[in-house]
This record gives sequence, C-alpha cells and structure tokens, in this order.
Amino acid sequence: MTFRLESDSIGSLQVPSNAYYGVQTLRAKNNFFITGYRLNPIFISSLAYVKKAAAICNMEAKTIQEDIAKAIIQAADEIIAGKFRDQFITDVIQGGAGTSMNMNMNEVIANRANELLGGALGTYDKVHPNDHVNFGQSTNDVVPTSGKLTIQFLLKDLVSNLEDLYSAFQSKATQYDHIIKMGRTHLQDAVPIRVGQEFRAFSGPVKRDIERLKAAMYELSFVNMGATAVGTGLNADVNYIQRVVEVLSEVTGFSFSQCEDLVDGTRNLDSFVYLSSILKTCAVNLSKTANDIRLMSSGPKAGIAELILPQEQPGSSIMPGKVNPVIPEVMNQVCFQIFGNDVTITKAAEAGQLELNVFEPVLFFNLFQSIQILTNGIRTFIDNCIAGIQVNEEDCKYWLTRSVGVVTALSPHIGYKVAAEIAKLSLKTGKPVYDLVLEQGLLEKEKLDVILNPFEMTKPGIAGKELLSRD
Repeated sequence: MTFRLESDSIGSLQVPSNAYYGVQTLRAKNNFFITGYRLNPIFISSLAYVKKAAAICNMEAKTIQEDIAKAIIQAADEIIAGKFRDQFITDVIQGGAGTSMNMNMNEVIANRANELLGGALGTYDKVHPNDHVNFGQSTNDVVPTSGKLTIQFLLKDLVSNLEDLYSAFQSKATQYDHIIKMGRTHLQDAVPIRVGQEFRAFSGPVKRDIERLKAAMYELSFVNMGATAVGTGLNADVNYIQRVVEVLSEVTGFSFSQCEDLVDGTRNLDSFVYLSSILKTCAVNLSKTANDIRLMSSGPKAGIAELILPQEQPGSSIMPGKVNPVIPEVMNQVCFQIFGNDVTITKAAEAGQLELNVFEPVLFFNLFQSIQILTNGIRTFIDNCIAGIQVNEEDCKYWLTRSVGVVTALSPHIGYKVAAEIAKLSLKTGKPVYDLVLEQGLLEKEKLDVILNPFEMTKPGIAGKELLSRD
C-alpha cells in the first residue's frame, strides 16, 4: 500500500493514496475504535443529500463557483446511489458531536469532486472539504438534519410493516370469530371469549402505534439547517438559509420545514426522545402480544394449546421432535433491546449542555437500531408466525365446556353466593356446571340453555336477560 501525506491543524498523517477520505477521518478512525460498527448506510445517504442541498443553495447564492458546486452535487449523487461506502470508516460512537462523520463526508465528496475536475486525491486544490463542501454549514446543523432524514426513511418501512401486521391480525379476527374459548384473567379461567375478539384486541395497539409514529414523523420534519454552529446562522448566506430546507425537501421527496427557532432546534433533542418513547410503547405492546401467543400455543399436549403456530425449525438439540415458538421469542428479544436503547437515548438527550448536545452519535446509533430491528422483527412476526397461525377448535371447545368460568353468567339468575358454591362443587367433583345446576333444580333446562349459550356470553349485556323476571 502506498500513502500520501495530509495535514490538518493538529499535524500530518499518512493516508492511503487511493483513499477518498482524508486526514480528519483517519484521526477519527484511530481515536474512536469503540463498537466496530460503521455508519448506517441510510445515514450516509442522508448526509450526502444534505451536502447536495447545501451545494445547490450555495451555487444559487453565488457563494461557491458553479463548476465546484456541480462537482460536489455529482459526488453526492454517486454516494446516494451507493458508491464509496467503504470510504466511510468512522465508528458510530464518537466524540465531537459527530464532527468526524461530517468530515468523513466532506472529505470523500471533496476528493471525488477534485477527481471529477481533474485534480488528484488529497490535494484539495480545486475543492476543499471545509471551504467548499461544508460552506455555510456546521456539524451542528448537518448531523441532526441528516439524522432526521434517516429517521424519515426508516420510519416509512416501519409504518408499512405495522400496517401489514394490523391487517394480519384483523384477518385472523375475521377468520376465527366463530370459535369460542375460555378467557383468562390472572392466568385463571374467567368467562368465554371469541378467538376473533382476542385477535382484534391484538390489532388495537398496532393501530394506535401507527398513529403515534405518524405524529412523530411530522414533528421530526422540522430541521435546523441554516443554524450553523449555535443557531445564529453565522457564516451562512441569508439566501442560502432561506432556501436550504426547501431544496432539501425537493431532493429527498420528504416535506421538511425549518425550525421556528434555530437556537432551540440546535440545542434540544426532545423530538428524538419523543420518537424513542413511541418505539418503546410499540415494543411493549408487541412483546405483550408475543407473550400471549406463546402462552396460548403452549404444549402441544401439556399446555394450553389453543393456538397452533407454524413450525419454522427444530426446537432442540437433545429432544427430538420438539418445536419451539421461535418467532414470538425473537419478537420479545427485539423489544427488550428497544427498552434498553430507550434508556440510552433518554440519557444522551438529557446530558447535553448549553448550545449543543454532543451526544448525538450514540443517540442516533441506538435510535436507528431500534427502528430497524423493530421493522425487521415485525416482518418475520407476520410472515413466519401470524399469517400461519391456526386455532385448535377442539381444545377450545373441550376446556370451555369443562370450565367453571361460565358460572359467572348464572349470578344474575341464582345469586353470587349460590353460583360460587356451584363453582366450588364443580371443581371438587369434576362435574360440569351445567349438570350441577340441573341436578339441584336451580334452573330449568330451557332457561339454562339460553343463559349458558357460550356465544351469548361473548356479547355485552346479561345472558338470558329476558328470563330474569321469571327467575
């Protein structure tokens, strides 16, 4: 490998001669070997979109020459298209509020633009990373804006998958609405419920999560581009400041607005905490649903066994034939990770000082991960579990007819105390509630058939209300 010598205000370093990154990026690589993870590819594209929009506005404002601006725009477009990804070498967690990731982009674009204009890598004689690519900008407006753009891209897929999950639950609710089973509270028999009602209840939180995420997407459409270092817009042309967010919207296809107060928009990260809390809420809902599905599919012989899950893979290295609910299990684990990420995001946002929060790198790493793993987890939850769920109708009927929970429907007709005695006797003798009521002459068969109609017990009101006056 051959090297070129590059210098900055700290000193000089040997940079690989064919590298599109430069000395500041290399310093960051040497200083911040923390996670071993590189920047999110969508975030890289988002940074390039921001640089493209800035170059267009600087060209319009005549603050950089047209040929330089066009070379920057072409280089940014190439990065957006997926080129030069191996040149972004900084760790996702880094000091400096993201200056290193911003300079990594500035240097790659500058070197590629130099190349396009006939210059050599590392010379910066035609296009300079700071003087041209970063003109009118600061890490402090570029990085948060790029983060919000990345989130818009990521949330689009998450919302789409949640909408598919909602539809999958609704489909199962319709398919199995005719099957009645015992509902449970405190893990004990309660009263009858339709399987369709349970699946419909699974879909409710999903719908609310979708609406909450759409609200967060709107809040995160306000960006602080034009703020430069602390929100005052120092070193940015007024025409550039007025146009840059509009142009960013044009080149990305997302509708962005400039923060009403750029100082506020630069120092406060509450909108990211808001989104993280929504992701955590969604994860709570999904983990609870996954737990319920695991419980209802437990067995298949010595458990509840009301649901039959698709068999995706062998479940044990020692127990032949065992199949585990691996998809709900992975959904749980995705949610656990999101819970932990939310704590990190909360701490990072709270720990900022004065005009800038320097902890955006770790905040973005955790926030991007939360969105992506939730998106992926939901996809496998739908395709490899929910879509293929079947209901064990025979078991549902078997336990329904043998449960003492149906005695609740008798309370308005024979009184709570007598109903409780019937329940105790049923548990002690194993005789069904229905048979005991007839044996003791508490109700006539015709009335009992109406009151203990399982389907009627899954609807609002008093089962056999029309009989109350005759009881």
